[in-house]
Amino acid sequence: MRVSNRLEFTENHRYVAYRDFALSGLDRRILSHLYQPMVGAFAVGLYLLLYQHLSDDKIGFTEPESQRKLFLGLDLEMNPDGRQQLVEHFSKLEAVGLVQTFRQYDPAAEETLYEYVLIRPLPPGEFFSNLHLTLLLRDKVGKPALLELKEELLPQQPVGLARFMNRDELTVPFYELFRLSPGPVDPELETAFSESAPAMERSGGPKLSDRIRHSEMLLRFPRGASNRSYVEKLHLQPEAMAQINFLAYKFDLQVAEICRLLDEDGIFEPDGTLRWDELQLRANLVYRQDRKRGEERDRYLARLDVSEAPAAPDEADEAHAAAGLLLEVPERFIDKVSADEYNRLLRREPYTRMLARYFPGTVPDAFVRIFERIDLNYKLPEPVINVLIHYVLGMNHAQRLTKSFIDSIASNLLAKGIDTFAKAVRYVREQQKLNETLERRRRGEDVAIGGASASSSSRGRKGVSGGSRKPAMPVVGNGGPVQEVSPEEREKMRELARKLKNNKG
Repeated sequence: MRVSNRLEFTENHRYVAYRDFALSGLDRRILSHLYQPMVGAFAVGLYLLLYQHLSDDKIGFTEPESQRKLFLGLDLEMNPDGRQQLVEHFSKLEAVGLVQTFRQYDPAAEETLYEYVLIRPLPPGEFFSNLHLTLLLRDKVGKPALLELKEELLPQQPVGLARFMNRDELTVPFYELFRLSPGPVDPELETAFSESAPAMERSGGPKLSDRIRHSEMLLRFPRGASNRSYVEKLHLQPEAMAQINFLAYKFDLQVAEICRLLDEDGIFEPDGTLRWDELQLRANLVYRQDRKRGEERDRYLARLDVSEAPAAPDEADEAHAAAGLLLEVPERFIDKVSADEYNRLLRREPYTRMLARYFPGTVPDAFVRIFERIDLNYKLPEPVINVLIHYVLGMNHAQRLTKSFIDSIASNLLAKGIDTFAKAVRYVREQQKLNETLERRRRGEDVAIGGASASSSSRGRKGVSGGSRKPAMPVVGNGGPVQEVSPEEREKMRELARKLKNNKG
């Protein structure tokens, strides 16, 4: 829980708790055997206290209550130390994925309300497949105890089943047994389901794109295809569906195109895992082919003189221009988009959409190929690529937009290990400071050179008019008789030179 000011979290603030599940006997055992060694008994007690605000046969929100109830239920003092202790235990629960905390503000009543969303403990299979939770539990209880808990909680296959082979799935899918009425979809019902606030908060906000739905994929996917069984199980993999939706939004793909890509060989692993890199590579090829066909169609219509005149750039589209967290809005978008919206676009937009916003028409192929290479070969994250686009297109570097210049910046990002949006923002700020320093030095050198030239020219003019103000210095001349050295003196000088040489050696 991030609380910067202690007065923002006190026993006088109100809170609500929310849950959409009920703990089973296995869940309580997992809490006591797996989570309690990691976060402590006090944090687990806080979790159970929030859980018991509702009975086991109910789900939903509790009534707003004062946080004094939490302090009294946990026997905490209502002072700064007690508040800090409660914040620490909330932070432990949040770190292991048992609680999500939200803070809401009512400007009319000037009241702050805390919302605690309880999350169900992970089942044993998912818990032990989570690397950082497993390592934390190992550090707390030791390796032997960890292995013993894993053998105790994970289901083991009976020994007699090892001799059976060729395991076939005989499960009847939904569409073979049931038929739905072909009536129109109720938009109000879909809106009511999609606008569920707790579901949106637990998933991190609204989805980027809902254009690809699992039901539509099953309707268009061939039944006899080899990958049909893998596609049917995608509804059990929300992360894979989120990746597919993001890919469709990034490369502007429809359901039919996604189905064709998923039907190709090599898209799924033998165990049914989606090969994300391979799918992204093939989707990028489809995207390039569509661009090429679109350009050819535009040229053909232009030759026939039936294409419409180019429309003025849409302000709504340009309002979604690029920028990043705490980065300034470029001059071209400063009147069309706010700083917060610009930062949000840099964090969430695909680089293809971000790049298209800088050009009123089609993005030049040179830029498409450059950033395509950075995405597929260098594998920089999307927010980092968007910050790179902001740096080279939205700042004062438009005069050197060459492939080598952009590639050098991308290589520098890779060499410095910049893989998050915050690191990319810090890199841009450092480059800005460096450029300003170099510019000041360059201007300072110009001033010094100008001053020197001006002073020399003034001295020249004074020398021509009335003589120089520089004092006359005595100079040793070559005049006078030449003195000859006698052989005795020359021999003495040689002897002295030999002595000095021997002493030095």
